[in-house]
Amino acid sequence: MADLIAKAAMDRRVFEIINPVVEDMGFEIVRIRLMGGNAPILQIMAQKPDGTIEVDECADISGTVSALLDVEDPIIEAYTLEVSSPGIDRPLTRLKDFDQWNGYVAKIETENLIDGRRRFKGDLAGTEGDEVLITIEEGTIGLKFDWLADAKLVLTDDLIRDVLKGRKDAGQIDQEQFDDIQTIVDGEED
Repeated sequence: MADLIAKAAMDRRVFEIINPVVEDMGFEIVRIRLMGGNAPILQIMAQKPDGTIEVDECADISGTVSALLDVEDPIIEAYTLEVSSPGIDRPLTRLKDFDQWNGYVAKIETENLIDGRRRFKGDLAGTEGDEVLITIEEGTIGLKFDWLADAKLVLTDDLIRDVLKGRKDAGQIDQEQFDDIQTIVDGEED
C-alpha cells in the first residue's frame, strides 16, 4: 500500500535519500513536495513520533538534510529547502493518520471519480482494513487508501482546542498561554 508522503517521482527519490537520516534523528517525515515555479521550494514536513516538533528541531533537520542533498544532488535546478511542522490542519499521509485523527473534520480528494465526485468533506471515522472511513451527508463511506490523491484536516475550533490542550498537558505551553489562545478561539477577545 502506497502512502501520500511523497507522490511525485522526485519527491520519492528525495524521501529515499533523507528518510533514514531523519528517522535516526528521531523524527518522521509527514510529507515531501518539490514545488516548481520561478523559485522552486523543497518542502519537508516532519514531526517526532508524538506529533510535535520545535523550531530548533526543524533547523537541525534542515541543516542535516541540506548537507545530505548537497552530496547526493538529486535536484538539478536551484531550490529553497523549507522544513516545517505539519501544522494543526495537517496533511493526512499515512493510513494510521486517519485512526489518530478519528472524529475530526477532514477533506479528502480521490484520484478518480467515486460515485460522480472526487472531493469528500466530513468527520473521520477511522479505518477498516485498507479503507479510510469518513462520515459525509449521505452517511459513513469507505474509500480505499490507494484511491486517495490528497487528504488534510480542516481547521475547526474543536481541532484547535484539542491540539492546544494536548500541548498544555504535555507541558509545551502553560495554563496562561492556553487560556489566552482559548479566548481567541472562542471569539471572546476584548
